[in-house]
Amino acid sequence: MRTFLAAMPVLALCALMLLAAPVAAAPWRIAKDHWSQTDEDGFGRFVTAIGASGCSSSQSCLRSTANPYASGEDRGFLDIDVDCAKLPYLLRAYYAWKNALPFSYADDVSGSRFSKNGNEVDGRTDIVDRGGGIDAPAAIRALLENVYSGTFRIDAASTTGMPSDFYSPALQPGSIHPGTVIYDPNGHVGIVWKVDGAGRIFYMDAHPDYTITRSVYGAQFGQSPARLGGGLKNWRPIRLEGARAVNGALVGGHIAVTRQRDIADFSLAQYQGTDGQGGYFYNGAKLGFYEYVRVAVSGGRSDFNPVYELQSAMQSLCNDLEDRRQTVDLAIRDGIAARPHPPSIPANIYQSDDGPWESYATPARDARLRAAFVQFHRDLAGMIQLWLQRDPRIVYDGLFLKDDLLRAYDAENRRCTITYLTSDKHPAPLSFDDISHRLFALSFDPYQCVELRWGDDRASCPDQAAKRRWYGDEQQARNEIGRDEQAGVAQMAGPRNVDIRGLIANMPERTPFVQPMPVSASERQLLQ
Repeated sequence: MRTFLAAMPVLALCALMLLAAPVAAAPWRIAKDHWSQTDEDGFGRFVTAIGASGCSSSQSCLRSTANPYASGEDRGFLDIDVDCAKLPYLLRAYYAWKNALPFSYADDVSGSRFSKNGNEVDGRTDIVDRGGGIDAPAAIRALLENVYSGTFRIDAASTTGMPSDFYSPALQPGSIHPGTVIYDPNGHVGIVWKVDGAGRIFYMDAHPDYTITRSVYGAQFGQSPARLGGGLKNWRPIRLEGARAVNGALVGGHIAVTRQRDIADFSLAQYQGTDGQGGYFYNGAKLGFYEYVRVAVSGGRSDFNPVYELQSAMQSLCNDLEDRRQTVDLAIRDGIAARPHPPSIPANIYQSDDGPWESYATPARDARLRAAFVQFHRDLAGMIQLWLQRDPRIVYDGLFLKDDLLRAYDAENRRCTITYLTSDKHPAPLSFDDISHRLFALSFDPYQCVELRWGDDRASCPDQAAKRRWYGDEQQARNEIGRDEQAGVAQMAGPRNVDIRGLIANMPERTPFVQPMPVSASERQLLQ
């Protein structure tokens, strides 16, 4: 089945594949008129279990032992594949079904996945028991047919019109939790499955080939103006009103959606800054946005061990590289690279009506990967500077930070090897360091040879001059790491912005700290 699904053309960045086989699942009964904190906590534990399981698709996730609600009667429903925007909705609606909770969703929005001024909600569907229970598989299928990445692209500050399904939460302990959604205005969505004590936000996301991957929140989800609704989003509270109790179930009624003014932890700080001017301050200290998120979410934990942070970042990036390898391999396996190149590439490389491009191209994934590498370089450079300044936020008990960082980098570099099969069927291993030096050469174009997909222009690549011209023309797009939506321009970077080992190797020596000796008044007079 996986082969069949992967080979299908996907005509949207976040798409859906459902089996049409009928299922005889238990009806969705509603027993509670709202989600209590206990219900929200239970949903968080459900998402955490799915995230921790390592499952690689919505099918395998729902069928895994991490799903305590799976049963034989809804086995047919579990044969369901979703992409990025639909994954959070699937998990939320499935949990609501299994826990007798109400549900409502925005089923129509004006605008598109990339509208410049955001979208507006034009319609909502309330999943309400009209008597006899709700056909859960049919209701969830209808839901998944109607939501897409544009559903998330709603002005977070808007107080007029129909509310969206999400609100902007405060950046504080407890408000960012498993089940929180992350939206990238470039058309990608993830769902948080873990937040650790240091404020790291772990998320999982699905892709056009229906695979699910995991990473750590950072610059790969670029900052967004409020009008586009990007960033961290919590599910908006809802309440079933006007229902009547029938044999322990709530029948009829309608869903009331809570307005922002009535949500205790609603905040626009992630868009406006803590000072209202785009600056982020914690206890008087000015921080970068992603550093602020981590410190605020952890409740003020601002200490960093550079060696541990380096190891953690490299491991996360290595997972992202392995996920990319699987995507590239899929395009090669399905013969896309062997096809003639189209006469043009899409005007918007992130959105296309060309089936193979939409299904197999990786521009958004690669841009997020580049952004994550650039942020890693920035964060490490910042920590090194703090260490040089003897800032107490740096927790390091060793004697030679430069040596320890180099050893840690080299050890993680040896562990992280991505191996692809060249066009003439020879294994080509690439280390983390290899990829970091050719990161801006990795081709996102699925019509190009596997060597160019990995920025590895070796003789085995069969691409002729025409395809190589496209590779050269696409270089500017390969330098993009995101977009400044306020200014309406692309954010660019290059190889020098990701040379992690070079950054460490060129660390200056720290000036020895000399404690001044106490001087008496009489000695001070003599010195004068």
